Amino acid sequence: MLLHLSTWTEVEAYLQRSPGIIFPIGSTEQHGPTGLIGTDAICAEAIAKAVGENTQALVGPTINVGMALHHTAFPGSISLRPSTLIALIQDYIKPLAWAGFTRFFFVNGHGGNVATLKAAFSETYAALLDLNIPKAEQVRCQVVNWYMCGSVMQIARELYGNQEGSHATPSEVALTQYVYPESIKTATLEPQVAPSGHRIYNAVDFRRHYADGRMGSNPDLATPEHGQRLYEAAVKDLSNEYLKFLA
Repeated sequence: MLLHLSTWTEVEAYLQRSPGIIFPIGSTEQHGPTGLIGTDAICAEAIAKAVGENTQALVGPTINVGMALHHTAFPGSISLRPSTLIALIQDYIKPLAWAGFTRFFFVNGHGGNVATLKAAFSETYAALLDLNIPKAEQVRCQVVNWYMCGSVMQIARELYGNQEGSHATPSEVALTQYVYPESIKTATLEPQVAPSGHRIYNAVDFRRHYADGRMGSNPDLATPEHGQRLYEAAVKDLSNEYLKFLA
């Protein structure tokens, strides 16, 4: 059940049986020469929708732009400031909490969002109490990273070993290839496995150390068939996680 394809009366009826809503959240940022700029949002959205179908949960609109300031030296990357993302999360949750939602489950596709999301949750809890929203003390938020599901990490190790890396990874590229097979990109990657090990500070520094945008990865290993395996594993794990969260 997708929020944007529902009526308010359908949402009102849904709240009679469940207080939970799932939000996909990702980023709009470079993913190397062969990774789609929308990779993080694409992965989160596809998995969240399937989790919603499995668990009969309401799925909210995808938050496509996240905290990715360190990628903005590459053309096409867009980022919110941490303070903007915190405000956005609060603005999403407040009216839904007023309506009666108390469980907010964020399926995340971008590591750079995690710290800001956790800060946003803390600020949101305080804001809801200040507003005297009914059931404010019952509101709970959780962020889950699809790429850190146990079964997903096991498959990635099996398929890619030490060439998985930490950005523009073959696992996330494979998942986008499964979701959008018509948009598979190819290029000559040099070196085949990207460098790694440099701390991330700012956008200029990031591009200086990671010239083509990859971090320790070899996305040439990705295939749509791999993507299907990763997708199915993530959906199974996160469906179970969502039901535990509701309970």
